[in-house]
Amino acid sequence: SFMLLDEPFTGIDPLAISDISDLVRYLKQRGLGVLITDHQVRETLQIVDRAYVMYDGEVLFNGSPESVLQNEDVRRVYLGEQFAA
Repeated sequence: SFMLLDEPFTGIDPLAISDISDLVRYLKQRGLGVLITDHQVRETLQIVDRAYVMYDGEVLFNGSPESVLQNEDVRRVYLGEQFAA
């Protein structure tokens, strides 16, 4: 089974972000797949096992959160060189 969360971190306070993050971790532990679409990169990468970065309608890069943050193309076209997780 999978659950889709579309922009779960948009427009909410830090406490709600923490609650949602805890819930996603709990669901993962229970074996439920969670697919998240969100522009809140820091929050999202903290709770996922794998990330896909879309750019111009295409998958630009996919991999572990660490590899996403280190990828030169992702930093150039999406995160920016000054981005710090």
